[in-house]
Amino acid sequence: MLDGLRQFIADIVAPHAQDRAFGDSDYRLAATALLVHVVSLDGQPTQAEQSKLHSLIESHFKLDRGTADRLIADATQVEGEAVDLFHFTSVIMRSLDEAGRKRIVQMMWELVYADGQVTEFEDNVVWRASDLLGISQRDRIELKHAVADRAGHVKDGAVGG
Repeated sequence: MLDGLRQFIADIVAPHAQDRAFGDSDYRLAATALLVHVVSLDGQPTQAEQSKLHSLIESHFKLDRGTADRLIADATQVEGEAVDLFHFTSVIMRSLDEAGRKRIVQMMWELVYADGQVTEFEDNVVWRASDLLGISQRDRIELKHAVADRAGHVKDGAVGG
């Protein structure tokens, strides 16, 4: 009976959760939801941001195009239902070591730089997510600068170092 009540409540809170291909405890869903959050911060994602998101998901998680599309769709759904970043970062913290978490932060920076500009909102979200992921300020800034250098951007001291 208790299981039935839990399922009833779960269906009310997230009625489409059972339709998702990736479960709530899958770190790939959590990481992709963070990435979707980053590309959505400054409005509708640009074509460059969408392309970068797909290429990051496909290459990092070694997924084919269709599976990556499903993961991004699932992540978009859960990101839209989320009230904060903690749920996603806590799943990642339980699943990945520090190197894996740094890679997630690096992917976030790659998306931030995909449209050619860094907004204060984007910088702030990467800072908050990095903090929740246990990534030091020094490492976060080093990752930012490494991605900016590869993207051909001048390091700005004004936003986040």
